[in-house]
Amino acid sequence: MSGPGNWTPPKKLPVGRTWESMREEFEEGVSIFTACWQAPIERVAIENPEMNDLARARMPADLPKPQMVQPFWFGHPEYKATGWYLRGLRLLVATDLLSEPERGSDEWKRWNRVHRMTPGPERSRLRSRSFPGMMAAAAEQWGGYALEIAA
Repeated sequence: MSGPGNWTPPKKLPVGRTWESMREEFEEGVSIFTACWQAPIERVAIENPEMNDLARARMPADLPKPQMVQPFWFGHPEYKATGWYLRGLRLLVATDLLSEPERGSDEWKRWNRVHRMTPGPERSRLRSRSFPGMMAAAAEQWGGYALEIAA
């Protein structure tokens, strides 16, 4: 995928991948996301990066914009925008907000390690990891809210 609204094969495919397999994986991702969003339950939280225009065009009409949060809101000195698509839940609130480092500083570069990772066998796994502080906040805030509503 490249360019607004375009399906364009990349100049170089990832090792072991075909253009067809990449499109199939995209279609599967759209299907799974849509099934989760349309599940007949009151409260839904789906973690997903902000979508490109091709994915957004395939989403349900009632899908809101995601709440974008950062790991440093929850005590992790890193940048990695994380989108939460929410239904029936409050926005996630920062629990351990860190002060951001000066742009361009060595510390700022370290906070951007996710974006600066070189290609390699572990890159995908490391880039997709969740941050414990953020997950603890989600469990406490959304779980607590669900318990309040149920009581």
